[in-house]
Amino acid sequence: MQDKNFDKLATKFAKNIYGTPKGEIRAAVLWRDLQAAIEKYCQDKKVNKLRVLDAGGGFGFISQKLAAQGHEIVLCDISEQMLAQAQEQIAASEEPLDIRLIHCAIQELPQHVEGKFDLILCHAVAEWLHDAKNTLALLLDFLSKDGLFSLMFFNKEAMRFHALVSGNFDYVSADFKIKKKVRLTPTHPLYIQEVRTWFTEWQLELICQSGVRVINDYLKKSMPDNFDFQQLLAMELAYCQQEPYLSLGRYVHFIGQEKK
Repeated sequence: MQDKNFDKLATKFAKNIYGTPKGEIRAAVLWRDLQAAIEKYCQDKKVNKLRVLDAGGGFGFISQKLAAQGHEIVLCDISEQMLAQAQEQIAASEEPLDIRLIHCAIQELPQHVEGKFDLILCHAVAEWLHDAKNTLALLLDFLSKDGLFSLMFFNKEAMRFHALVSGNFDYVSADFKIKKKVRLTPTHPLYIQEVRTWFTEWQLELICQSGVRVINDYLKKSMPDNFDFQQLLAMELAYCQQEPYLSLGRYVHFIGQEKK
């Protein structure tokens, strides 16, 4: 079976995922986590430039920010339309960005890429893969010794809880298998403990764990008059690494590093 290709949804995807408050929360949590991990890695290795692989990176929202800091990026995606958007944005950048774009599936990367990477990103991809575990394990072949693996995945228990508090009991009872589905609803959500087990098998120490959107998706429709998004964002960042909030994140972000 073929993994999800966003060619026909590229514009909608970019708008719905990053052009919204939930996209801003997602970006803020990812960026906060990554900057802390990268800073420590660079100090330990005494380097200031990383080689980064963004697997299934779409138009490279995070990759472009990393490239602007001087890092070398290789970005692959199965969607030509996503890569076209990436190319347009890279070309429009006020500063040169060292980003190589590759049109291929993650499983085809060995045909296009050589060498090791200090940091591998795989964000919001695993939940669209028919065989997430083995596909992600393939990525680790490219990870340098002590390198960082940043994985963000759609949380199945949060998907269930959101449906429950929304009163969608038939959807839950059917284990989310219904004929009519929103096209941007992931087809293969993952359990947090399942992914933690994978990291253990891969000999990766979890140096960062965060929930992404631990509050926003559960907000009541009627909010106080003084509701302020910046306060919400601050609360998301404050609580996303604490339980039980972490496990309620619609997505979960892990950063793993080879165990010493």
